[in-house]
Amino acid sequence: MALRRSTESSFLFAGAALLAAIQPIRAAEDAAPPSEETPAGQEAAAGEAGAALAELPDDLTQLSLEELTSIRVDQVYGAAKHTQKVTEAPSSVTVITADDIDKLGYRNLADVLRGVRGLFTTYDRNYAYLGVRGFNRPGDFNSRILLLVDGHRINDNVYQQAKIGYELPLDVDLIDRIEIIRGPGSALYGSSAFFAVINVITKRGVALDGAEAAGAAGSFDTYRGRLSFGTKLESGLEVLLSATGFDSEGQTFRFEELADPSTQNGIAKDIDDESYYSLFGQIAYKDLTLQAAYVTRDKDIPTASYGTVLGDRRTMTRDNHAYADLKYHRDFEAFDVLARLYVDNMYYQGKYAYQDGPSIYVNKDRGIGSLWGSELKLSTQVIPRNRITAGIEVNDHFQQDQKNFDSAVNLDDQRKSLDWGLYGQDELKVLENLHLTGGVRVDHYETFGFAVSPRAALVYSPVETTALKLLYGQAFRAPNAYELYYADGISQKANKDLDPEKIHTYELVLEQYFLKNYHFTLSAYHYDIEDLISQETDPSDGFLQFRNVDEVRANGLELELEAKLENGLRGSVSYAVQRAEDDGTDKILTNSPEHIVQLHLVAPLYPEKVFAGLEGIYVSRRKTLGGDFAEDYLLVNLTLFSMHLLDGLEVSATLFNVFDREYEDPGGGEHVQDTLGQDGRAFWFQLSYRFGIPWSKKPADSADR
Repeated sequence: MALRRSTESSFLFAGAALLAAIQPIRAAEDAAPPSEETPAGQEAAAGEAGAALAELPDDLTQLSLEELTSIRVDQVYGAAKHTQKVTEAPSSVTVITADDIDKLGYRNLADVLRGVRGLFTTYDRNYAYLGVRGFNRPGDFNSRILLLVDGHRINDNVYQQAKIGYELPLDVDLIDRIEIIRGPGSALYGSSAFFAVINVITKRGVALDGAEAAGAAGSFDTYRGRLSFGTKLESGLEVLLSATGFDSEGQTFRFEELADPSTQNGIAKDIDDESYYSLFGQIAYKDLTLQAAYVTRDKDIPTASYGTVLGDRRTMTRDNHAYADLKYHRDFEAFDVLARLYVDNMYYQGKYAYQDGPSIYVNKDRGIGSLWGSELKLSTQVIPRNRITAGIEVNDHFQQDQKNFDSAVNLDDQRKSLDWGLYGQDELKVLENLHLTGGVRVDHYETFGFAVSPRAALVYSPVETTALKLLYGQAFRAPNAYELYYADGISQKANKDLDPEKIHTYELVLEQYFLKNYHFTLSAYHYDIEDLISQETDPSDGFLQFRNVDEVRANGLELELEAKLENGLRGSVSYAVQRAEDDGTDKILTNSPEHIVQLHLVAPLYPEKVFAGLEGIYVSRRKTLGGDFAEDYLLVNLTLFSMHLLDGLEVSATLFNVFDREYEDPGGGEHVQDTLGQDGRAFWFQLSYRFGIPWSKKPADSADR
């Protein structure tokens, strides 16, 4: 197995040893990241960080935790819907920056997330799925993860799918930072904030200060091009516009399970194609920000899922997603107010080619969802040592349509619904080193009624460089339209009486700073899930149906060590051990690894110009639906990244799966295959060139990458 291969094991653990052995040096480049979700707040934060950095003493061990975190502890917005240091947040938080994305060669959000402590991904050659704390059921649509872009909900209103692959309506090059907020978040966000909230913060127009053209090429005849424009005018108007196109021919596969002369001997040739194009725009002026995005993505399916004909190019999926979000955010003297109004539309169509005697017919599956919504949030600190946040959110789902048809219409279901939520949170500074957070949200859905989601957090700093968090939270996931109403009249029937899933999570987090440049995190957690929605066969008629039948319990431990040095060398190593079990059978869940190890190193080869990035990911074996196991694997990725060699030019080259390891992910119930093969060694080469424009306002250095 991969972990036992001596060369790879030595590679991983040598990197960990190097990280632990490097000598601490004062890190001048580690200024605090932007302090607000809004552009104005980001600019202000950059200036404050620079001023604080200029006054640093040589001996950082003499600083208080407050002073230390003002220099180089990440800040997070999504954990409490206002900006705070991650050491004060009522959650276990990881922040990934644009610099990390560049120097580690990430191509999409799924690439980023699989390198984050305790997370793992599964790819079924159609969609990428995110696993959190040992939970990633085959066939799940990421509906238990809430995905936000600048606070805007990306999960759709038919399948509740969080899109982390190329179907995300945002190019990864436009990301400023990503907040991964572990644990239940329904107390602020409502449904789907079950295991984690992921808030993607986009770049500002001022960061580009002109136009940027980028092109990339990679293995399997893969190409991507992007053209972006951003500026901030003297009037204060800030603009960011971007367009991206992508196409990949994909790979050829041979599936042993389908190795029959009638199925082309199991060979799927040139049937892994993927293409997309996306548009993104943002206009900000003073307290107003208008953001809009659109993506359309086509993906051929090579796996013959759902019993389709192997190798037929008509079997494919199309995903469209568009949204517009108008936000008003202003910090008055007495209180902070945020109001937003948004509209979303999603379109999904799956085409599936089936054999019917000597002929082939195409079955079409379609989902269309449209909604408009609004949110109003107020936050105040008029009471000493107290911060109170309250808000209301309303969503009108005026279209939730599903259709299945071929020569006849098998399903034509048209729905609409309304849901709303009220939330409140109180953050009390009991002592200077003791913070207490309590909050609750009440949601109402037309399909099942009310859901109540409380949370509580106690954050204590016994010494200046230590933060200890005791966390409790409860979250829910509302049954989606697909689970409630999908009935094709052939193999599946609806269940309109589904209840929401519920999770209770208990967690202890330790944040420790030492030796000036090191940060250690430990998180121990336990969670219980009730009324888990699963698809089962009804013995009375043999139809598949979603039911509230399962309960799950899990225990886990996550550890991470990070280091950042002034010479540009930085890195992290993390380890997660977890066991997620079915509460009724005591058996480990499918697609649930017990061990995950992740290593990252970024080293300057030429100061401030050329960098090498190394990523190592180990995932232990995972149980499959067939009762077997997908074997453990170790992936090593290597990136060379250069900047400022020529003014405005950036170049990167990444080699994925350096050792060309063969590894597989568990298949879903729609697959004949118990496991599905993943990519071998592949390369990715990208360059971008940025050129200024004479009428733009030159951004401060701190606003650059």
